[in-house]
Amino acid sequence: MNFLIVLSVFVSMEGATWLIHKYVMHGFLWFLHKDHHDHSNKGSLERNDFFFVIFATPAIALLYAGAKHDFSYLFFIGLGITLYGMAYFFVHDIFIHQRAKILSNTQNPYLLAIRRAHKQHHKHLGKENGECFGFLWAHFKYFKKYTPEKR
Repeated sequence: MNFLIVLSVFVSMEGATWLIHKYVMHGFLWFLHKDHHDHSNKGSLERNDFFFVIFATPAIALLYAGAKHDFSYLFFIGLGITLYGMAYFFVHDIFIHQRAKILSNTQNPYLLAIRRAHKQHHKHLGKENGECFGFLWAHFKYFKKYTPEKR
């Protein structure tokens, strides 16, 4: 049962990420997310990196509360959020934005489609008219370029 909680939360986080990215990060917290689009911050960290703390806080609180109560369901909700956050960090920061140079020459169609969708998102420097707000799921049109046609 606990595995199903973790898996359900992990999968649900994609929808939550889409909503938060579109309506919060490109909404009232744009002032934190803006430098991620326009690269106005020349340092190694961006104001956008504060979202790590913002999103980690409820996950840590859930892990703590769940562990304190004999590893209740709260712990496993927090674990699902944490695992999604780790996936986000590795795929978004390390793979897509190449904060560490790994998988830069991949030929994996899924990874290439995710990277392409993210580039489409970043072609918009302002907070309006954005697209591709998700993270682990990309529209099928981004896969077409990287998958061989069935004959």
